Amino acid sequence: MKKKNLSSIFSQLLLLFFVIIWIIPTFGLFISSLRDKDLLAISGWWTALTTTKVNEIHRMSGMEDQIKVDDYFIIKGKLFETNSGKKIQNFGITSKRIDEYVVGEIAIFKDKSEVTVDEVGNYIWKSKTEFTKKKGKRLFISVLSPPAFTFDNYREVLFKEGIGRAFINTAAVALPSTIIPLIICSFFAYALTWMKFFGRDTLLAIIIASLVVPLQMSLIPILTIYNDFGALFGVAAKSYPGVWMAHTGFGLASTTFLLRNFIKSLPSEMMEAAKVDGASHYDIFLKIIIPLSIPAFASIFILQFLWCWNDLLVGLVFLDQVPSEIILTAKLKELLGSRGENWEILTTGAFVSMTVPLFIFFALQKYFIRGLLAGSVKG
Repeated sequence: MKKKNLSSIFSQLLLLFFVIIWIIPTFGLFISSLRDKDLLAISGWWTALTTTKVNEIHRMSGMEDQIKVDDYFIIKGKLFETNSGKKIQNFGITSKRIDEYVVGEIAIFKDKSEVTVDEVGNYIWKSKTEFTKKKGKRLFISVLSPPAFTFDNYREVLFKEGIGRAFINTAAVALPSTIIPLIICSFFAYALTWMKFFGRDTLLAIIIASLVVPLQMSLIPILTIYNDFGALFGVAAKSYPGVWMAHTGFGLASTTFLLRNFIKSLPSEMMEAAKVDGASHYDIFLKIIIPLSIPAFASIFILQFLWCWNDLLVGLVFLDQVPSEIILTAKLKELLGSRGENWEILTTGAFVSMTVPLFIFFALQKYFIRGLLAGSVKG
């Protein structure tokens, strides 16, 4: 009993360890997607709840805001928004020495004008001669910035970066590319299991053999065939129907193999009793096989949908990279190339792409393990 208890505790701890390892990157991505872009650029997500030291550059107001007090021309202003929570430690007037002065000291520019800055970002810039430039001088400051979270990253990604449109395009690709092979493989798997016809075993062997064919080897030949058919019938090869057929073809072998294993585990006595009662293969399939195969359909739906949703290669080959067709993974790749320095855009876009697969998985998880394990053992 002690050995069993120790083994059970060890198994549970090991499972908990793997769950935590799986959750941490997702949690980190979510936290990063909500952080202020300046903080995200200089610190990791695990520092999101701590105060961070940030170096910033601000420009003071120009000549339009000056007022004359006694013998001085004065410009007053704020470097931060009200109640920003930021506190200045040091500041400088050149990029080479950004921490030359502490808060409250007077910094003197080359033109003999003077500036003082307080802890919350209020500055007073004064000169004995009139200010003549529309733009003020720059201040380099070292700031202690409190934790900051914002939804601005999601607004920019969904409404400015084109991720929202790519999200819809990906759904238009993934849903038909999941449902079509699921419908086809259900009939196919039943036929391979309970119908007797010439060449059934050979056909099953071909399906199993096709599982080892690399996807990358067949992309270009299939696209060439698509182009030939498209030219013959005047239809564009790179289109949604084209990518649906591609995903259907690439996923049909694995979905058929998994579903056949499940259907084969169902008691043959039920099929024989149904035949005795006069049921046809069509009746058996609709009234017996489908209701009993819900766990298998759910697990296959999850696997196929996740593959189609996260796919990049097939989408790049069989769709044009235009706003009306570009998918989410291709859009993220495009952002990585053109906006590689903007981590807030990439982390937010990546988390948006994860939301639907996570929802699908958690919604159907109770069927997932049952569907995968069903048919793996007899009895």
